[in-house]
Amino acid sequence: MPEISRFYGIVIRMFFDDHQPPHFHAQYGGREVIVHIDTLAVIAGALPPRALGLVMEWAALHRDELKSDWNKAKDLKPLEKIDPLP
Repeated sequence: MPEISRFYGIVIRMFFDDHQPPHFHAQYGGREVIVHIDTLAVIAGALPPRALGLVMEWAALHRDELKSDWNKAKDLKPLEKIDPLP
């Protein structure tokens, strides 16, 4: 699963040719959450509240880039790295 961003110990990844709905995976401290790109709803998993807040802040800033990477992943094309939170 390609890594598309990393910040504050949080790793953001996306699978190639993954199931719908469009989503990404965020990992932190041995835990994982799956987040719907369009709604930013948590589909599965859990992170500590502070880490989840950072993931949501990052995702809101980069939603268009996440959608673009999702489409590339569906077409089995290389994904673009997305800037981390400052």
